[in-house]
Amino acid sequence: MVQQKLLFVCLGNICRSPAAEAVMKGKLKRAGKDNQVFCDSAGTIGFHSGAKADARMRKQAQGRGYTVTSISRKIKADFDFDRFDMIIGMDDQNIKDLYAIARSPEDHKKIFRMTDFSSQLSYKFIPDPYYGDIADFELVIDLLEDACEGLIKYLNSKEIN
Repeated sequence: MVQQKLLFVCLGNICRSPAAEAVMKGKLKRAGKDNQVFCDSAGTIGFHSGAKADARMRKQAQGRGYTVTSISRKIKADFDFDRFDMIIGMDDQNIKDLYAIARSPEDHKKIFRMTDFSSQLSYKFIPDPYYGDIADFELVIDLLEDACEGLIKYLNSKEIN
């Protein structure tokens, strides 16, 4: 039974947020909690709507044992803030954009920053690797693995187990 619903958000929903979704799903499955948490991803813009995640991100994630299957879509305030318990942005601009479309103080309480859950690596945000090289995609996965571990601990502390 799904007890918690998480939405990961970045700019175009083709690199960071689909990778966050895949990493979280992979870690939840290994922890035997994949049936207790539902994960999805979206972007603050709809430029890539309907597209698969960036091929470079899919390849790097696959090399770490994660399968990125999401299709890009733009976040919809009326739908997503009602459906999801936590909406997790990757950087400061994503957070600002989420607050801008939030409809109420209750919506604001659902907004989190991905790196708020990091415990091993000290980055203030998940950098966008789109214009970078393979090392940038690897860094994003490193950061997401750390933050997803912390997010699972957070969920466990909220009795999502």
